[in-house]
Amino acid sequence: MYQLIAYIKFLLKSTNQHGVHSPFVYNFITKCLYNKIAYSEYKQLKNYRKQLLQSNQTLQIKDFVVGSKRMRQNKRRISKMVKNSSSSFKDTKLLFRISKYFQFKNTLELGTSLGVGTQALALGNLNNKIIIIKGCPETHQFSKQQFNLQKHSNITAINSDFESAIPELNDKTFDCIFFDGHHNKQATLKYFNLLKHKAHNDSVFIFDDIYWSKGMIEAWGEVIKDISVTVSIDCFNLGFVFFRKEQLKEHFTIRL
Repeated sequence: MYQLIAYIKFLLKSTNQHGVHSPFVYNFITKCLYNKIAYSEYKQLKNYRKQLLQSNQTLQIKDFVVGSKRMRQNKRRISKMVKNSSSSFKDTKLLFRISKYFQFKNTLELGTSLGVGTQALALGNLNNKIIIIKGCPETHQFSKQQFNLQKHSNITAINSDFESAIPELNDKTFDCIFFDGHHNKQATLKYFNLLKHKAHNDSVFIFDDIYWSKGMIEAWGEVIKDISVTVSIDCFNLGFVFFRKEQLKEHFTIRL
């Protein structure tokens, strides 16, 4: 009920590309978010999802995150995990298009359930060097095996909690950081503040489930007000922030 009410409010204030005067944002909306091309890679994304939905395998989950979407059991069936915890097929296609549009060269992902979103980011640009950090040993091992089977040599998987792993990233900057692990206010803001100095002028930070709870809405509100953020785009399931110094600070609510 909470998310339904939030979605109705989102629809009432959302718009499309009309009235967007920033060429950068207009092009991002029309050439990426609204891109209707049926890319051949979508079949790979769909096939991987289908494979997971048909799996009877179970994993023992050790959660380091607060808020594991809709699942609470420690032992979880993969088919249920992909239904409840992984990015939707619509969102994976969108992540693919974003990776392809911006041609990311290096990406960091905090938390990957079964590697569904990671696969999309990898397929968008095969030269995109992706680092994923995942705390649970069994989901880490499962995702790593899947990446090897799919020959995604551009993905490096780290089995660690975020707080320990982030300092080991040194001074490296990222074209894209995908926040897909914690789903609460405190953790989201903590890791945003730890990582915002790893953004360069053309980086994009992607936040998953920004309307998942009241706390996540509050966290998203604080992120977009941050002095380092210039452009922010709310697409309900996903939120995007940019750090382009040449842009005036502006926020957009865009329905997909």
